[in-house]
Amino acid sequence: MQDELLYYTLHELTFIRDSIYATLHTASKVRTIPDSCYGNGQWTEYARGVYVVRGDSLLVEGWYARDDWRLKTSGCHHTGQYLPRFRIVRHTTDSLILEHRYDQRILSLRKNTDHN
Repeated sequence: MQDELLYYTLHELTFIRDSIYATLHTASKVRTIPDSCYGNGQWTEYARGVYVVRGDSLLVEGWYARDDWRLKTSGCHHTGQYLPRFRIVRHTTDSLILEHRYDQRILSLRKNTDHN
């Protein structure tokens, strides 16, 4: 279904103890940002922080980062705080279904044990 969307972001989330590392792969068919940042309409962003599970919620507090996971203070796309809030819709031993609290997008995550 991705080919039918004008804009989408694929999330890769890595949980290590109480930390979370997010790799956000974005594709956009519509230029809503300056040409120098838009490139070919695909880009990757990074964020890291800590998370906590409270009831049916996954709460993240973090910052956007560079590809080396150090704090990103300028450049294209997002900078500053990374504060997603998710409702845990369902979980099993190898999958997690989250609903973004702000825009009701669904994230379907599956456990990946490939540690390149």
